[in-house]
Amino acid sequence: MGLLSHRVEKDEIKPGDHIYTWRALFTYSHHGIYVGGSKVVHFTPDRDRKVSSQSSASSDLTRDTPSSCPTFPDCGFRQPNSGVILSCLDCFLGKGSLYLFEYGVTPSAFIAKVRGGSTTAQPDPSETVIHRAMHLLQNGFGNYNVFQNNCEDFALYCRTGLLIVDTQGVGRSGQASSVVGAPLAAILSSPLKLLMPSPVGVATVTAGMYCMSRYATDIGVRTDVIKVPVEDLAVNLGWEKNEVEEVFDEVSSDDLITL
Repeated sequence: MGLLSHRVEKDEIKPGDHIYTWRALFTYSHHGIYVGGSKVVHFTPDRDRKVSSQSSASSDLTRDTPSSCPTFPDCGFRQPNSGVILSCLDCFLGKGSLYLFEYGVTPSAFIAKVRGGSTTAQPDPSETVIHRAMHLLQNGFGNYNVFQNNCEDFALYCRTGLLIVDTQGVGRSGQASSVVGAPLAAILSSPLKLLMPSPVGVATVTAGMYCMSRYATDIGVRTDVIKVPVEDLAVNLGWEKNEVEEVFDEVSSDDLITL
């Protein structure tokens, strides 16, 4: 794994590692936790509720949930109404290459890696990481949200146990921070065009603001994070309450139809 590239070979990863692969011509990356035995636990949109398997718009996401695998019979296992899934490494990668997410990097190294793939946060022991991933495979990780609860958020939590207290803000993932940070940097730097006639100068300032916004939202430097045991995760995020409300709404709707 080089300074700017996190690409690795399959024999270089070990159980508990946070891995990812690029999708749609490097438009976005998909993340998961390698649990050993050529198996990966990862988080995708719940196809039972949120995503239709026939939808062309979500073809890249549903590709991560194979219906059959000639190598591993349990590839594609997940609980009903859960987006956490167990896949073999080959199905997880698809046609993409394998990359290793890096933890405990220095601030300068984090800023230098513009495309993400790293955090300043320190990882937990591999046994703890695998325990979290397997627990969430059985109990779910809530509803998938591109900006606040995505596959990278899942892998970051499994690796660190850190949870953001402010659930209304941007999630833990670097992808979400990048999507928000780039337009924000462009907006904040636009008044400087009056002071900097040179396009190079404006571009430099915009890039600097973008990097600083990424660093400020990194889970390793944020002050609004707490360590949450995986057994208490549903309670902390209110998932149990939401599930009860959804069931109640469904029952109420059926009663209305019957009446």
